[in-house]
Amino acid sequence: MILLERSIAETVTKGGIMLPEKSQGKVLQATAVAAGSGSKGKGGEIQSLSVKVGDKVLLSEDRGAQAVLDDKDYFLCRDGDILGKYVDRN
Repeated sequence: MILLERSIAETVTKGGIMLPEKSQGKVLQATAVAAGSGSKGKGGEIQSLSVKVGDKVLLSEDRGAQAVLDDKDYFLCRDGDILGKYVDRN
């Protein structure tokens, strides 16, 4: 299981294109704040997670259990619920 903190949605792309509110709500941007050791495979071996603490990921709006703590949105989800992760190319 992975605990994700929701990030503020971008309203303008790097190229200057303004994103409408309807498109911002469909995919959630989040940062992994905690991660378990992985899940057990069919043979009993531990399969490691695809993300680690600090990774920025995309999560579908209807995935994971949502919790609000100290006015911050958190999601608890499985590794398979993550749509993808950001890679810093700087």
